[in-house]
This record gives sequence, structure tokens and C-alpha cells, in this order.
Amino acid sequence: MVIPEKVFFTKGCGVHKDELTSFEMALRDAKISQYNLVTVSSILPPGANVISCEEGLSYLSPGEIVYCVMSRAQTNEQNRQVSAAVGLAIPENHDKQHGYLSEHHTYGMTQLECGDYAEDLAATMLATTLGIPFNLDADWQELEQVFLASGKIIKTSNICASVVCGPERQWTTVVAAAVLILPKHG
Repeated sequence: MVIPEKVFFTKGCGVHKDELTSFEMALRDAKISQYNLVTVSSILPPGANVISCEEGLSYLSPGEIVYCVMSRAQTNEQNRQVSAAVGLAIPENHDKQHGYLSEHHTYGMTQLECGDYAEDLAATMLATTLGIPFNLDADWQELEQVFLASGKIIKTSNICASVVCGPERQWTTVVAAAVLILPKHG
């Protein structure tokens, strides 16, 4: 059994006439194009430490299979805004309890709106797991206060990439990712 012990967050944007190349450019901008990325679902393992992107990259080698929670969106429609975000929610007893990562990608939302939505998703998933009562119809700012005041959720955050497709109508791709670092085996 291999459980990730660290996680870092990154984002990127790529623009190119070819759809696949714009995705590659977004991965390059996010500094994760040199890895074989495997997307996984949304659990932050108990005890996993959040580290900087720079530190996280120092643990990885080109060509390595790397697990991540990734959000991705693409468009070639002029003036269309495209956004991708990953949200994070960490419980108070994170050494024993898992947290949540959530991915959200959309069109027409600002970077702030998309990021808040992803953060809200992660926090809501964790709150339901922890049995925190809340109003499903409340907006994120109200929910954030309820979740943090419960003392059971100690941190929420997000990373989001958002851009508007330019007049040249080239493929425009955004990615946001939580990259999971596995323990190295000797």
C-alpha cells in the first residue's frame, strides 16, 4: 500500500493552433509536462503535508508516473473565458482523518468565482463526512464561516487558472492540479 505523503498545487495556461499542443503548453506552464500524469479522485490522505510547487518538483524525475487531481478546460471560441480550479479542505485532526480535493472547470466564470466554487466543493464534501450541519443554499462566504467556526475544518484554499480566448481563436487550455508525492522506496 502506497499512500502519498505530500501534495503541491500548480496551474498553467497554454495557447496554440492545435488543441493537444495547447494542453501540452498548459502543462509546461504548470511545470508538470515532463511527467506521466495519472488522474485520481479527490482524497487528501491523512497526514499529507502541503508543500510548495518548487519543493514538490524536487522530488520528481522526468518520465515518472505521477498521480494528481487535475482540472482542465479548453476552448477556441473567441472571447470565451475558460477556468480550471482545484479546491482543498483539511480537517482539524488531519493526522488521522483524510481531507478533500475537488476539481471544477467551467466557462464564463471569473478566476475568483471558479476558485471559490472548487474550494466550496472540497469543504462541503469534508463537512458532510464530518457531520457538520449547514445550509446547502448558503453562499461560499457564509459556508466558509460555518465550516471554520465548527473547529473541525482548519483550512480551505484553492488554485485556479483562468483566461479569455483571444481574437486569433487559437486553442486555449487551462489546468490546475494537486500533485501527490509518494514516498520513495529504496
